[in-house]
Amino acid sequence: MRRPAKVLLMSASIAVAGLASACGTQRISIPKSDPNYTSNLLGAQLFAQRCSGCHTLSYAATHGSAANPRTAQFNNGPNFDVRCERPITRVLYAIQNGGFSGAIMPQNVVVGPDAIAVARFVATYAGRQAKSAPGVTQCVDLPIGTIPATTPTATTAAGATSTTAAATPATTTATTATHAKPGTTAKKKK
Repeated sequence: MRRPAKVLLMSASIAVAGLASACGTQRISIPKSDPNYTSNLLGAQLFAQRCSGCHTLSYAATHGSAANPRTAQFNNGPNFDVRCERPITRVLYAIQNGGFSGAIMPQNVVVGPDAIAVARFVATYAGRQAKSAPGVTQCVDLPIGTIPATTPTATTAAGATSTTAAATPATTTATTATHAKPGTTAKKKK
């Protein structure tokens, strides 16, 4: 091999090695002054593990959203650096139900206390890089909200009390038209 070709090949190898060593150097960046530091750090770690393939959120060091919406793939999720996600109950709803369309994101991608940690983290740090617009409230100025406490709702045959989240909609009176005769109104369930 001629000397200029060797020098060019060697230079290219060094450049590629330099670029490769820079990949993945971004780290989770939750400020230690955060009053929910431990919970938000756990939420960021779980977000990086479970959500990084589709969502961008710099505080979790993830880059899954499409940089250019015109070239986005069907599974590119929202960029949470610029999209506000508050209140926390909205984020928890999306986690439990596969986003808001239910088409791409898996339901219950994290569950239980882990889901609450991820929801708190996303609600706290999403939207911080959004551009300000006249008449639009900045995300950091919106309340994060709270997760409703669990409340006892039913007693089982063994006498143990089961609990459900207070955010679960109460049972409402609904109409059923499955067995209604044509030209008649359906009966109400009680």
